[in-house]
Amino acid sequence: MKHPLPFRGLTLAAVLSLLPATVTLAHEGHDHAEPAAPAVSPAPVKSVTGQPLSEAPLRLPDGSLFVPKSVQRRMGALGLRTAAVESGQFPRVLALPGQIVADPGTGGRVQTLQAGRIEAGPEGLAVLGQRVKKGQILAWLEPAAGALEKGAGQAALAELTAQESLLASRVKRLEQLEGSVPAKDIEQARIELQSFRQKKSAVAGSLGREALRAPVDGVIGAASAVAGQVVDAREVIFEVLDPARLAVEAQAPEPAALAAGVAGGSLDLGNGVGVELAFVGMGRSLKAQSLPVLFRVQAGKEMPHLILGQSVQVLARLNAQPQTLLAIPASALVRDGDNQPRVWVQVAPERFESRSVRIEALDGQRVAVLRGLAAGERVVRDGANDLNRIR
Repeated sequence: MKHPLPFRGLTLAAVLSLLPATVTLAHEGHDHAEPAAPAVSPAPVKSVTGQPLSEAPLRLPDGSLFVPKSVQRRMGALGLRTAAVESGQFPRVLALPGQIVADPGTGGRVQTLQAGRIEAGPEGLAVLGQRVKKGQILAWLEPAAGALEKGAGQAALAELTAQESLLASRVKRLEQLEGSVPAKDIEQARIELQSFRQKKSAVAGSLGREALRAPVDGVIGAASAVAGQVVDAREVIFEVLDPARLAVEAQAPEPAALAAGVAGGSLDLGNGVGVELAFVGMGRSLKAQSLPVLFRVQAGKEMPHLILGQSVQVLARLNAQPQTLLAIPASALVRDGDNQPRVWVQVAPERFESRSVRIEALDGQRVAVLRGLAAGERVVRDGANDLNRIR
């Protein structure tokens, strides 16, 4: 049985209506390609070393520090620097308190021989830091004397002046009669005239001002003079010293510790700054219940500024059998909250850990480590304080 044509058209329309709405038929001259899918960002890469991928320093859970190389270059004065723990034979050292003093061979004091009043010298009063020459007049001292004493001195000076004139006239007459007068009489008159002139000069000097002169070449290290100041006899007015030649007087509370002798020493000025000292000698009598030991400062290329009277720590090297020790730079030491010494050890290129150490004095630039480190380990030499501030 055949169906009429209209029925077949309805059947085709019903089939097309059942297709998905997204399906479209392409017509000639049109491209109906599917749109591109949106880009998907890749998942973040996680570290496989256990350290965070960051450019900021941070403290790890075990207490160590992660410090990237870029941050290390900005720490300290010239970047974070390390040094190996050194093992070797080092001399025994005894720490002594000391004080900077003028070298007795190159320094000197200007004191008054009598009481009087200070007056400015030809170039004014000498001031601190002024460089002076030996014999230069630093100030005048007007002697303190009463009216009667001054009158008696001036009368004696006038009498000597008159006698000097008479003797000078006599010598002149005798010289004119030379040949008829014995030569010994002329010579005797000349000697008497010279003697009176010296006597007159001595009396005039006692009545006039006293010159306070520099005893050596150097720099005024201490000055207590003011114009018009009244001083007593033996009072120290100026101290002259050579800044390039200073000495250190150390005090040994236990003289028996120096029985082996002293080979040399060094100054410990802190922050890894040390100055070499040459041993001069030690006393044989106690001074303030301690034995004085004298050292001379060895001037170097980079001499630190030392001040007369400055309190310092002297590390005296003893003439004893050397001992095997571990040494590190003194600048590597930092202090914890309990003021105990610690160091930062580099355990990886970007990882540092803090170690508690036990130390003793060695010299001004290094310290001996008795516990807490091993030979060959690398400690932070420059920038340790910056590491200590990382939270």
